Amino acid sequence: MARRHAAAVSAFLFLLLVGHCHGGKTGICYGRNADDLPGPDKVAQLIRQQSIKYVRIYDTNIDVIKAFANTSVELMVGVPNADLLAFSQYQSNVDTWLKNSILPYYPATIITYITVGAEITESPINVSALVVPAMRNVHAALKKVGLHKKITISSTHSLGVLSRSFPPSAGAFNSSYAHFLKPMLEFLVENQAPFMVDLYPYYAYQNSPSNVSLNYALFSPQSEGVIDPNTGLVYTNMFDAQVDSIFFALMALNFKTLKIMITETGWPHKGAAKETGATPDNAQTYNTNLIRHVVNDSGTPAKPGEEIDVYIFSLFNENRKPGIESERNWGLFSPDQSSIYSIDWTGRGNVDIMTGGNRSNGTWCVASTNVSETALQNGLNWACGPGNVDCSAIQPSQPCYQPDTLVSHASYAFNSYYQQNGATDVACGFGGAGMRTTKDPSYDTCVYMAAGSKISTKNSTATPAPSGSSSSLFAQSRTLLLPVLPIVIAVGFL
Repeated sequence: MARRHAAAVSAFLFLLLVGHCHGGKTGICYGRNADDLPGPDKVAQLIRQQSIKYVRIYDTNIDVIKAFANTSVELMVGVPNADLLAFSQYQSNVDTWLKNSILPYYPATIITYITVGAEITESPINVSALVVPAMRNVHAALKKVGLHKKITISSTHSLGVLSRSFPPSAGAFNSSYAHFLKPMLEFLVENQAPFMVDLYPYYAYQNSPSNVSLNYALFSPQSEGVIDPNTGLVYTNMFDAQVDSIFFALMALNFKTLKIMITETGWPHKGAAKETGATPDNAQTYNTNLIRHVVNDSGTPAKPGEEIDVYIFSLFNENRKPGIESERNWGLFSPDQSSIYSIDWTGRGNVDIMTGGNRSNGTWCVASTNVSETALQNGLNWACGPGNVDCSAIQPSQPCYQPDTLVSHASYAFNSYYQQNGATDVACGFGGAGMRTTKDPSYDTCVYMAAGSKISTKNSTATPAPSGSSSSLFAQSRTLLLPVLPIVIAVGFL
């Protein structure tokens, strides 16, 4: 068994090193459709306190832009749909806008993106024919002042731009949008700009809970994997499926090199009575798991290891937004700047998860000896991979490597995950492969984390379930390796 584990570690260590990427970026959407929000200066201070580096706003409000001067925060600013007509008709309109709204504050305020139009296919007034001419005029204005390679221009879309999104490999753009999509995509390629899209797994779940499970929407490893029948790719969450549906739609039009950026995604913490999924627990779980997914460069099944930049919606609740109750309750913060739930923006630290499970101090989670080796292997691989447990202690020559058995290694990983995530019943699930004990499993120099332990680890708030391998290096590498996917499926990866 030692030789088998060592061989797997060596082979996948090499692949991990050559395939390693820097983490994707996570930002926040700062919407202001409310009458009770703090002033821009206080908001900029809050964002800096939270160590948030990337912010999207939906216009070029001068007070907001000025508030972020000399903060090192990178802004994405927007041209609203209402301005597209003026921007598309006359270059002079855009030149004047740039002169008055951007140039006086740049580069003290770092502006990296300009979105020209927002979800134009959802607009009650058809402005689709205006967006590409407006984008070209903005580009021309930037070029005149030498900023066309420093500020990137794109436009945001809803998932409604697709006519099909399931299975992901069948993703296709609505043919009625071809008149503006093709020239827009050509513009994006020419200027090395990303295709921007707003994705909301919450709505997929809320609108069809019988077809989309809550676990699948929340990145929970307890969700049952969905296999794309055309590619054999396994999807463990709705977010990845939605991203890949865009990728396959782009690929069908021969634009497969375009980078995809998620300019809005999130989860409401409150909703109407029928919106049972809109809770603080679910909002925290979704956003926390999303950040870790991005930071870890998990990529998607179709593009494993691919960096994805994401903007979480939103910074504040917005009490003037129309629609059902949840529309006004997507914020991470209340207007008084108090947090509605905690979020770790690094994707690697401890978060006080608001679970409803039974907590218990003085307990540990170990591997059950009454389950199959496959179940243990899958649980171990999940803990050391998507679960973000630091499994270095069970590598060769490390304190917990011996005994070199699956039960011993799984016990260490299961317990680390369990302790990092509140020591709840759910956190020791692992598809039935974990079991709680009141006996400290530590031995010799191998110390098992206990409640309140200060051992440095990577953390995760998802609830555990199977995946597949023995070492953390193997686990972290598996998303980079499509050729092993059939093997993983065969041994019950999900």
